[in-house]
Amino acid sequence: MLFSNKISKPIKGFWLFICLVAFTAMTIIACNPSKFPTKSAELPQLINSILSDPKTFNYALSSESPNIFGLTYEGLTTQNPITGEIEPVLAESWSVTDDKLGFIFTLREGLKWSDGQPLTVDDVVFTYNDIYLNEEIPTDTRDILRVGDSRALPKVEKIDTRRVKFTTPEPFAPFLGTLGIPILPAHVLEKSITTKDREGKPIFLSKWGVDTPVDEIIVNGPYKLERYDTSQRVIFQRNPYYWRKGPQGKSQPYIERIVWPIVESTDTSMLQFRSGGLDAVGVTPDYFSLLKKQEKQGNFTIYNGGPATGTSFVVFNLNKGRRDGKPLVDPIKSRWFNTVEFRQAVAYAIDRQTMINNTFRGLGQTQDSPITIQSPFYMSPEQGLKTYDYNPEKAKELLKKAGFKYNTQGQLLDYQGNRVRFTLLTNAGNRIREAMGAQIRQDLGKIGIQVDFTPLAWNTYTDKLANTLDWDASLLGLTGGLEPNNGANVWSPEGGLHMFNQKPQAGQKPIEGWEVSPWEARIAELYIQAARELDEAKRKEIYAETQKISQEYLPFIYLVNPYSLSAVRNKFENIQYSALGGAFWNIYEIKMTS
Repeated sequence: MLFSNKISKPIKGFWLFICLVAFTAMTIIACNPSKFPTKSAELPQLINSILSDPKTFNYALSSESPNIFGLTYEGLTTQNPITGEIEPVLAESWSVTDDKLGFIFTLREGLKWSDGQPLTVDDVVFTYNDIYLNEEIPTDTRDILRVGDSRALPKVEKIDTRRVKFTTPEPFAPFLGTLGIPILPAHVLEKSITTKDREGKPIFLSKWGVDTPVDEIIVNGPYKLERYDTSQRVIFQRNPYYWRKGPQGKSQPYIERIVWPIVESTDTSMLQFRSGGLDAVGVTPDYFSLLKKQEKQGNFTIYNGGPATGTSFVVFNLNKGRRDGKPLVDPIKSRWFNTVEFRQAVAYAIDRQTMINNTFRGLGQTQDSPITIQSPFYMSPEQGLKTYDYNPEKAKELLKKAGFKYNTQGQLLDYQGNRVRFTLLTNAGNRIREAMGAQIRQDLGKIGIQVDFTPLAWNTYTDKLANTLDWDASLLGLTGGLEPNNGANVWSPEGGLHMFNQKPQAGQKPIEGWEVSPWEARIAELYIQAARELDEAKRKEIYAETQKISQEYLPFIYLVNPYSLSAVRNKFENIQYSALGGAFWNIYEIKMTS
């Protein structure tokens, strides 16, 4: 799982991300084209943008977005965001053994790395055995490869020069989809795994940071790094050794260069798109009407993929543990947060329809499930999923039932007389997210709860969420996908994104008194059952139960699912827009008009 600046990650990643931005996938610095390398204007190029600098060039160690990996790496398979089908990528084909435990992949002939070296089965075996399955490497990728109650990992072995076999300890329905994770180069990285630092850790843990010269980053995707200027831009150039060919045998990708300017203002991105400095931009609700009127004049198209694949939510810190003898959460607040009626009351008190009407300008719908609405495993309210439509009186009833009371000023107190007040965090700089937080503060104020809404700088925010665990409540989101198991590290108590009750991750200080609630354990157990169930109808039943439990106990209070909207210049051909993949999921076959 990754912390993220955007709602959707390229499909090849096959996992979820915490979202910094509500549905805005691209932004721009004060982008004067003359600030780019002069030769950029002479080549077919695409200018997108990102909200902040990449944090690493090492895929295995990446835990947030924006990142470079959707352009620079591929895996054995991918999921087509239009059809939902699992398709071969670096593998040209695969077969499954009769016992459903073995998966044999045949690599394409002639694959190469961006430095011209052959990409072979040895790279596949190295990537899995030495990196993803290596317990010395703290990678979130390992979570989605774990199988069954034992959380065992698959066995990976070379058969011959083009074939590799994966063996799972038990049937694992989503396995083919998980193999979209990137293959990494053994000839460059192998030594960093076996060489240890003074603490006995692989020097791989410090390999390929953002200070690494870009020509040392060896990739297999359609693009490679050309230049990175901190806080300014990332530039990619076409990978001449990329394997794909067009219908007439022409090498892909067709676009020579991609430029990502870096800025922290979504307003600036919109201004720069309107003035012609950007080729594409995620469309926020507050700009939709204005842009729609300018489509013809500006020679662009606004694509609407329907409901986005991600979720937005309020999450409370339910961790009861202590670090260095000090509670992670104030024990008084922890009692509130761990009272299910309290969380349900908060859910009833948030007016999501008003949020849609005002903040989202009607361009969204309420969200009630952790599973992406496009997924075949999604359970709708019409199918019996519990919802929390705005009902402040119901919220007050639940609070009183749980022992809370009101003083003469209408302020909510707990049974000890403590006023109910907590801090709600989010990332600073996003107008949509900040507007949502402001409304939540007002809504909860109407039931007597004082919310101190505090947007924070990204680095400070993520440090609290993932490291110090010193926070009360957060407003954020997760991206989604068609396969629920890709969110296994959200629902497994051991998972790297089990954020509402986070266990310390590798290298972090231990937590004393960490507890797992019965409902929490039950969801994790059901995710394991669903992954081993090969009958899709039965998998749907299992995931339906997980959604029912989630909506009953509310580890996440879901809010609004905005529409997936992007504006793209009409000079690009072969755009196949989808909420799941965005505008450029098929970047290798996108052309520029003459």
